[in-house]
Amino acid sequence: MPIPNCYACGKESRFDDLPPRERIVSDEHWRVVHALDTALPGWLVLLPRRHVTAVHDLTDAEAAALGTWQVRLSRALHVVTGCMKTYVIQFAEAEGFAHVHFHIVPRMADLPRELRGPHVFGLLQRPEQECVPADRADGIAHALRRELTS
Repeated sequence: MPIPNCYACGKESRFDDLPPRERIVSDEHWRVVHALDTALPGWLVLLPRRHVTAVHDLTDAEAAALGTWQVRLSRALHVVTGCMKTYVIQFAEAEGFAHVHFHIVPRMADLPRELRGPHVFGLLQRPEQECVPADRADGIAHALRRELTS
């Protein structure tokens, strides 16, 4: 049942109708999506499939799968994007986005110094013309799914 004003729950309630970029891979506990409004191809978000607003409220099963997903996604991003490492970040503070979620961000070798570390969030909430187009995000989703299921 969707939680009012929760973006993640609203999407989860329509799971079967979501485009590839919004359901890259999933299991019973987690769903992986390409981030919205980002200028960085491959910026992923790992979301619990039930509504939870604090990491300490994850079930033992969700917690056990979390680390595995973070590593699997980092490996897949390395193969698909050529990133040198990934950042794994969790805040869940923005209005409408209090649902726990983890950003799995490809750190490319050529990322400008001023966008490294927490400054990488400068690549989110970008103007539409700077954002990864939907078809490119879907292409990345397909490539990641192939890598993760091979």
